[in-house]
Parts: sequence; structure tokens; C-alpha cells
Amino acid sequence: MSALVTLSGLLLIVVLLGVVRWGLHKGLAPTRLADGMQPSELGLAAEAITIGSTPPGKMFAWWIPVRTTLQRTPVAVLLHGWGGDAGTLLPAAQALHQAGYAVLAVDALNHGRSDEEDHSSMPRFARDLDRALAWVTSRPDIDPARVYALGHSVGGAAVLLSASSRHDLCAVVSVSAFAHPEWMMRRWLQGRHIPYMPLGWLVNRYVEQVIGWRFDDIAPIHTVSRITCPVLLVHGQQDPTVPVKDARAIHAHQGAARVTLIEAPGDHEHFEHMDAVMREVLAFMASAADSATSPTQFGAAGLTRALDATKARV
Repeated sequence: MSALVTLSGLLLIVVLLGVVRWGLHKGLAPTRLADGMQPSELGLAAEAITIGSTPPGKMFAWWIPVRTTLQRTPVAVLLHGWGGDAGTLLPAAQALHQAGYAVLAVDALNHGRSDEEDHSSMPRFARDLDRALAWVTSRPDIDPARVYALGHSVGGAAVLLSASSRHDLCAVVSVSAFAHPEWMMRRWLQGRHIPYMPLGWLVNRYVEQVIGWRFDDIAPIHTVSRITCPVLLVHGQQDPTVPVKDARAIHAHQGAARVTLIEAPGDHEHFEHMDAVMREVLAFMASAADSATSPTQFGAAGLTRALDATKARV
């Protein structure tokens, strides 16, 4: 009788693991947006372009250049979050473009109009960002000293991962990023009433195997300290998906990096005062460019003072 009970228990575990495995692979293949926002809806003159080839795949992007007499212009590369597309961040692109930045808004693979691959992950978002950055930095009309990356959610975590291994960015902006994949997965498991021990722990180790990375190696609380350019974290105070404590944890682990945190009224997708938030982002980007040309007049303390003057409006 005890042998039958043990066998039944093992079969139940196998079935549960199979269901979880199916759910994980389904979750690692995000649903594409049917109709994303178009640049023309915001009065932006954009060119639809394709970046890269197979493998790993071709990426769709909106390229929004600046019509100016300047020989070279600053550029911002925008990376959406899970299930988003290049249109998701077009309101931010509009504000950046009006401020004089050329903008490249990309669809990560498995998103929007880009090619498919077997799964998506935060490191693959970072890889796609690197491919987009390679495209813009190869252009003769771009100022190589004023290249920025801005990402949202998973894209925000990917921006930090990418920036931690390169030294050619003027600054990065990470919006609504999680602090650690393990924490994010634990919240996901809790929402589905899956106990962390032992099943949830096994699930997370399986995800690490699928994506080819240990969570600790890609966690923003660990990558942020390796970033050499200024970093701006922006997070909604009422974010139910990634609580604001994640942003505070990233900020607390900055080490020698130059990291500023702005907490604004809003949730994971929207801020109540978007115009004020974008003013803060633009002030940060301008200050970062100034620090690149006059490093003795800037630094983390200087950026904090510059932003504190207007932060009360957010």
C-alpha cells in the first residue's frame, strides 16, 4: 500500500512539473500586440527599418532622425517591455525627438514585427539592444559621445545588463525594472499559488537552464554596480507588477556607479504626470552629456542636485 502511495505521489509530481514546464515555455513566448501605435499618430516622420539577419533573426524598428544642420546628433535607443513593441514607447520617443534627439525604437525578437525564436528572456532583450546600438553607432550622422539607451520593465533590466559590459553609452534610463529575476519569478509563482519549496525553486532552476544564465549573474542589483555611465531609475510608486522596493534595492546596490532614483505617482505602465517625468529624464540626459565634456564639474552629487531642483513637481 505504501508503495502505491509513493508511486502516486511521484506521478503527481511528474504531472505537476509537466504542467509547469508547459506553462513556462508558453510564458517565455510572449503574445504579440495586434496593432501597436504608429509614429504618424504622434506626428513623427519615421522610417521603418530592419536590423540584422538570421540567426538570431531580423528586428523591426522605427528610425526617427533629426532634421538639423548639425553634423552629428544625439540618439536614444528605446526598448519596450514584455509583450510590447516599438510603438509602446513612442510617446517617450516624441518627447525625446522634440528635444533634439534622434530615436530608434525597436521590436525585440518575438515581439511586434520582428522574427520569432524559440523563447524570449531578459538576456535576449539585452542582446537585441546591443544589435540596435551597433546599428545607430555605425551611422555617420550620430554623435558617438551622446548615445543613450532607455528601457521599460524587462527592457529596463536589459538596459542595465547591456550597459554593465560596455563603455560607449553616455547614460541609460531604466523604467519599472525588477531588481532580481528570482524575486520576479517568486512573485509569479505566488500569484499562481505554486509553493516556492520545493516546486518553485525547481521551476526557477529550470528557467535558468532554458535561458542559459544564472539569475544572480544578470540581476540588476548586481549588474548596476558595473555600469560606468550615469544611470537613471524611474519607478511608479503604485506599481503592482514590480513594487517600488525593487528600484530602491537596485539603487542601494549601486556601489561606485552613478545612479539616481526617481519615484513618481503611477503604476507599471503609466505615470500620472508623464510630462513632468519626461522633463526629469531630459534633464538627466542633458546633465550626463555635460558630465562627459566637463567631468570635474559633475558626478553623482552634481546630477542629484540638478534633479532635486525639479523633482518636487513629479
